[in-house]
Order: sequence, then structure tokens, then C-alpha cells
Amino acid sequence: MGAVKPKGAAMGVNAYILIQTEVGRANDVVLAARVVPGVSAAHEVTGPYDVIVRCDAESVDDLGRMVVGAIQKVPGITRTLTCPVVNF
Repeated sequence: MGAVKPKGAAMGVNAYILIQTEVGRANDVVLAARVVPGVSAAHEVTGPYDVIVRCDAESVDDLGRMVVGAIQKVPGITRTLTCPVVNF
């Protein structure tokens, strides 16, 4: 049997995308990512990644299309790591 979602839980898939950018391009990437449909937040961060993006999609396939078709095409991005949110 599949897991039962708690009342009021959002449907679909939520994920954080950790992004490495070219030197000096983090702010440009944040601004470009914020206008991608499905992106709910984008911030510059410190550490091994330069930007973190929160996104929402209807399915894992839609999430993949968003990452490959929109996020990875933003100029200045060199690498992404997608971390889907799990709800146990």
C-alpha cells in the first residue's frame, strides 16, 4: 500500500536545486531562476554551492523537465544537484 498524505499536504513534487555558478554570476543566476515557472524561491548561499532554488512540480517527470529544460539553461550555471523533498 502507498503512503497516505496528511490532510492539507501539497500534491506534486517539491525539490531544492543546489547550483554552482561561474565566478561572479550567482546574483544573475538567482534573478533568472526566480522567473522560471515553478520556482518558488532562489537565494545566493555560501559553501560548495552558490545558489539554492526551491521549486514545485506536478510530477517527477515535470521536475526533470524544469531542471533540464529551464534551470540548466540559465547562463552562468556550471552544475546542478536536485534534491527532491521526501515526506515520511
